[in-house]
Amino acid sequence: MTLLPPPHRYEYEGSGPAIYVDSFATIRAETDLTGVPADAEKVAVRMIHGTGQTDLVKDLVIHPGLAGAARTALETGAPIFTDAHMVASGVTRARLPRENDVICMLRDERVPGLATAWGTTRSAAAVSLWGDRLEGALVAIGNAPTALFHLLELIADGGPRPAAIVGVPVGFIGAAESKEALASFAADTGINVPFVTVHGRRGGSAMAASAVNALAQEKE
Repeated sequence: MTLLPPPHRYEYEGSGPAIYVDSFATIRAETDLTGVPADAEKVAVRMIHGTGQTDLVKDLVIHPGLAGAARTALETGAPIFTDAHMVASGVTRARLPRENDVICMLRDERVPGLATAWGTTRSAAAVSLWGDRLEGALVAIGNAPTALFHLLELIADGGPRPAAIVGVPVGFIGAAESKEALASFAADTGINVPFVTVHGRRGGSAMAASAVNALAQEKE
């Protein structure tokens, strides 16, 4: 059977490469990137691209050391830990400089028991299973505020320190508060971990994965 396209009823761009180029051109034309660290500009642009929100930049908080710390870690082969399989799925493996492992422990058989015993979510419990590999890794949290809270508590208690944190959990309960905790973590604890976050309720898997993709390879 020969497949044929349906008749065109709408006017739209059908070229994938053209859509890609025009999308980033539109973002740069409509977004004020003033105040974004120069080496993290493409991180901001990709996060906007992943969400369709050109006003996102006004709520972004980007640590001045984020891009350097994350890219150095990935170049040396550090793994990427995520809170959700949706985040892991959004990471473009071809952009990773060292075929870095992308790890989500949410389906580990130990998670349900830990979550019940600790009175927390499975996403938070899974963070503790990252173990010593968390030291010097890149973390991307896009869904679960409890995972971000748990990560910060783990670090504050003397646990392994990641090289950088993409902390953009989405939601109505705890999301804004967890991101405020990340933004004030250095001031509150004296522990300085580079990060990117966004104030308020917005966030999500696409936003987290977009940030990782930009950190993995500077090429837009």
